[in-house]
Amino acid sequence: RADLARYDHAYYVLDAPLVPDAEYDRLFRELQAIEAAHPELITAESPTQRVGGTPSSAFAEVRHAVPMLSIRTETDVSDAGAIAFDARVRRELDLAEDAPPVDYAVELKFDGLAISLRYEQGLLVRGATRGDGTVGEDVTANVRTIRSIPLRLADGAPPLLEVRGEVLLFHRDFDQLNARQAAAGEKVFVNPRNAAAGSLRQLDPRVTAA
Repeated sequence: RADLARYDHAYYVLDAPLVPDAEYDRLFRELQAIEAAHPELITAESPTQRVGGTPSSAFAEVRHAVPMLSIRTETDVSDAGAIAFDARVRRELDLAEDAPPVDYAVELKFDGLAISLRYEQGLLVRGATRGDGTVGEDVTANVRTIRSIPLRLADGAPPLLEVRGEVLLFHRDFDQLNARQAAAGEKVFVNPRNAAAGSLRQLDPRVTAA
């Protein structure tokens, strides 16, 4: 299990595979055989337990202990919009007109579906959408199918840890997905953000896994 988890991280997160696919598949089948012969060894964080089982009839509500707030979107991307933004920041900071310029750190934003991952004693126990910021949806079964998300954290993790981020599709994966959809005569998706959000909000975890 530890080896497969390490290989998953290298492949899906670091984009640096450590073993050939055939070797990974061999180890995975070996683990399946061990667990079939000894069911008492099956654990929730086992790589074999990633693909969800029976579909759910609805998502359960999750109340966030700390609200998941959203960042206000700036729609004016002109020079005037930047000047107005800086003026608002200076006003909120109560800066004098002759105060030095404000330094900004700027980075591109991933556009996906906001997600909260809750770990207890190093184990993933819940995945939830942002919802309205106070109440979201429990999508744990679907989150577990995403191989870049660890089911167990490395030793030394705090007893309780909540990780917040974005579920997203890279453009290359989105293009491959749409090509498969078109070849199968299925509907194609409009953009990566909608495809990522739609894939996570499936009542059948097997659809998310696919």
